[in-house]
Amino acid sequence: MTPITPDHHKLGFIGIGSMGRPIAKRLLESGYNLTAYNRDRSKAEALVGYGAIITNSIAELASSADVILSCLANDDAVRNVYAGSEGVFANVRPGTVVIEMSTINPETSRELYKLGVARAVSVLDVPISGSTPAAEQGTLTLFGGGDEEIFHNAEPIFRAIAQQYFYLGPSGSGTTMKLVVNTLLGIGMQAIAEAVALGQKAGLNRDRLFDVLSHTAVIAPAHIGKLARAASNDYSAQFALRLMNKDFRLILETAAEMRVPMPVTAAAFQINTAEAANSIEEDFSAVIRGMENLARLKSEAKA
Repeated sequence: MTPITPDHHKLGFIGIGSMGRPIAKRLLESGYNLTAYNRDRSKAEALVGYGAIITNSIAELASSADVILSCLANDDAVRNVYAGSEGVFANVRPGTVVIEMSTINPETSRELYKLGVARAVSVLDVPISGSTPAAEQGTLTLFGGGDEEIFHNAEPIFRAIAQQYFYLGPSGSGTTMKLVVNTLLGIGMQAIAEAVALGQKAGLNRDRLFDVLSHTAVIAPAHIGKLARAASNDYSAQFALRLMNKDFRLILETAAEMRVPMPVTAAAFQINTAEAANSIEEDFSAVIRGMENLARLKSEAKA
């Protein structure tokens, strides 16, 4: 197969959400012919101005695309899109490439790969690392699993949407790597939340504390922007708390299957779950506010 370029390949994109929309937009701006599908059609229609064709049918999209990309919320959504008489695999043409970008259980990725083999379809699992602003700027990081040759053929697509991309190995390797990365992302945010609460309780000025922390080597690049926004109590969703909660569950389920103890991850999951119970669409950095509340910092400040 030749490299997947705008001149020779038609794309289908399923899942025009907070991450799918900017990714699809960048592909359109890179010259790709792209047909979009979203369960809520109005979200897909936001891409019309950039040249997208909108369809109401997954079957229609699957039967006409050379490459199908999907960016979906969870394992159930992925299975619903790919299985069944109206799903991708029932309608796709042999030789099509699927680039599945959702954060899902690695076993689900392997299931899709096997279904693809039965249809003569190449399935890559290429989950995304990065928030909405990174998707808009094309600075995402991608982790790939599946056939290595197909992965390299898809590099023109990856270059349009990501700053860096890595091939990890057979099917499921990409989603496994995403869970490894998000383990550190979630635990790191919980550690920051506890440290911030400790510093304030001990009398440090909140603004100064956040500013100095952001200049230290112990704060990962992915967390620096979160500190700046948390300093002004801005927890609007860039990477939603509910999605981090879902990823924690995937991490711990996978760990249980592999018999890998992860006590710190389990503890961070509990705090994340408590904050997610507020059912407000906020960023996963909202655990900082949660730990401040548990430390009674706000109530003491009022007193």
